[in-house]
Amino acid sequence: MSDIAVLNSKFVKSGNIQAPFSLDADIINVNVVHQVVKATLAGKRQGTACTKTKGKVSGGGAKPFKQKGTGRARQGSSRSILMPGGGTAFGPTPRDYTQKVNKKMMNNAIRSVIADKFQAGKLTVVDTIESTGKTKEIFKTLTEKNLLPALIVTKSRDSKALMAVRNLQWGSGIPVELFSVYEAIKFENLIIEKEALEALFQRLG
Repeated sequence: MSDIAVLNSKFVKSGNIQAPFSLDADIINVNVVHQVVKATLAGKRQGTACTKTKGKVSGGGAKPFKQKGTGRARQGSSRSILMPGGGTAFGPTPRDYTQKVNKKMMNNAIRSVIADKFQAGKLTVVDTIESTGKTKEIFKTLTEKNLLPALIVTKSRDSKALMAVRNLQWGSGIPVELFSVYEAIKFENLIIEKEALEALFQRLG
């Protein structure tokens, strides 16, 4: 078990929260995190690339030129992969790039990310992230506290902090139910509300 400092809305320490698992460097599994990130990026691929094979190219009903006497290699169809405007051999076809990630692997990756941020001193837990929804204000606050670039994780989808960070160049925000290992490692700092972290701990069992 490890104690994590909790800050108030003014970023002053107001208490502690205990993690239900160890946050030592020993639990950081780089291979699992890498696999989950790969699966996340693969899932973002459209998979709509498509080329026409010889059978799908229009035309080619008649023999393009006679068999002998032209000095050219014999051809039976203008749709051949050897002819200009012909089909493509072994070209891409629409496919699903999604990779399966089981629950145990995902939970291990989340634990590893939290432990890594904690060990690096880049995990900031706040009672509530107060915001008026203005990007300028949250940028000023995070810059003064040297917390950029950062991923902000809130308990509620309707948090104004998510609205404020939407246009932030070096930041992003997500509600805790959409917590992403990829997004967490993409940014140096992880700023998370106390209730959101408790919900994440509950999800991890």
